Parts: sequence; structure tokens; C-alpha cells
Amino acid sequence: MIYGNIEGVPDFECSEYGEKSSDYCLLIPVLNESGRIEPQLKRARERGVDSYCDIIILDGGSTDGGVREEKLKELGVNALLVKLGEGRQGAQLRMGFHYAIARGYSGFVTVDGNNKDSVESVRDFIEKLKEGYDFVQGSRYIPGGAAENTPVLRHLAVRLLHAPLISKAASFKFTDTTNAFRGYSKRYLVHPGVQIFRDVFSGYELLAYLSVRATQLGLKATEIPVERRYPKKGKTPTKISGVKGSAQLLKILIRAVRGEYNPKEWERDGEV
Repeated sequence: MIYGNIEGVPDFECSEYGEKSSDYCLLIPVLNESGRIEPQLKRARERGVDSYCDIIILDGGSTDGGVREEKLKELGVNALLVKLGEGRQGAQLRMGFHYAIARGYSGFVTVDGNNKDSVESVRDFIEKLKEGYDFVQGSRYIPGGAAENTPVLRHLAVRLLHAPLISKAASFKFTDTTNAFRGYSKRYLVHPGVQIFRDVFSGYELLAYLSVRATQLGLKATEIPVERRYPKKGKTPTKISGVKGSAQLLKILIRAVRGEYNPKEWERDGEV
């Protein structure tokens, strides 16, 4: 089925492999992750993730054969969304959030599809959402978490720049703010002071924005330990690389902490 002409949501195609079976879903954005997404889904299947939440793949238009439908069905995927419109990760997430909200889920967990993260931790996010938290940030840097083979420059950037600035803007101490392994309540994502369905959230803007906005609105946030393991050898599995990529992330960070992504019309109405 094709979804199109939805304000703030890229056009996308949806293939459902099963009925909605849970109040929670796991959203996994992928783009040419052949060789990584399949092992990740196998680990999820072995730990029974698909038995307590619906797994939904958010494909950005892969061309490497990594999202073969028969294999996805075999590995417990509930639905596949394929982005047809413009945009990168932020557009994939907006596509996934729109579909998941419309389908009636009350909470959403997101994780990258490159097999770096402890997908076995999904249940921990759901438990926190059930406890009433609205934003649950996974962190490799708190007790119980693990960071293996993290590139040195990335480690330093997160610990010395990104996390401190996000924490200051959010008035809440976060330690791993570039980590996309997170949980969100429906209450957070549909809050009128958030408004995620805007085209400005094309790349990594949405991740930075959602890190600061929850506590600014008086919603409940927390961190939980997760594991993130980079391979010892070979190419680092990431979509962010080089001077250009780092400069773009810095620009997004500054805009987020300055409140430039906040919905101005809602604020002018005197709600904050």
C-alpha cells in the first residue's frame, strides 16, 4: 500500500506481514545494511523480541538486497516501510512514527539497523515506558552499559561536546546523546509542543531535537544502560563520516540547543 500526500511525512510504501500484536513497536531505520541487519534480526528473534513488540523496518531506499521480504518475514518482522519521498534518517523516522501512531501503538523503541547495538535490551526500554517515562535514552556510558571499539574522535565528541550541551539545554544530565537506541511515549510524540511532522527534520535534526524537548515540556526522561560494539577491524558501520559529516552534526547540535527547532507558533500562544 502506498501512503502519499501526508503533511510532514515522506511518501512511502507499506507491506504488512502480520496484524498489530502489541502496544509497543521497535522501529529500525536501514539504508544499505546488507550483512548487518540480518544478524541483528536473528539476535532479536533468538531473544524473543518479536513476541512482545512488533518489529517494523524503515527502509530509506536500499539497493543492496538487504531487505528481502521473505527473509524479513522469516526473522519475525511485522511490517516493512519503504521511503519513496525525499530525506534521510529524519524522514525515515517521521515515516515510521506516523505509521506507528496511526496503527495505535502507545510506545516506540528505535535502534539503528547496523548490528552495533544490544537489541536484546529492547524490553528494558518498554518497561521504562510502562513506568510512565516519555523519553528513554540508551547509554553505553552509565553503569551496566558497554562501549567497545568506539572511534576515539566520536567518543570524545560525545563525552566532551554533544552530551554536555544537550544536557544543559534539557536541564537533565544525559551521557550518550548521539545514540539512537531510545524509547518514546506516544504522549511525547503527539504533544502539541513537539510537532515532529515537519520537513526540517530531514537528517539527524530529529534525534538532537527529541533529546532536549521532553524535559523542556515537563515530561519524564531517563537513561538506561545499553551496549554498543563497533567491529575491531574493517569499515566503521556509520552514515556519519569525514569533516563534512561532523560539521553538519555540530550545526544541528547548535540549532537544537538554541531552540531553533521548537515550534514557534505554539510558543507564541503562551504555552511555554
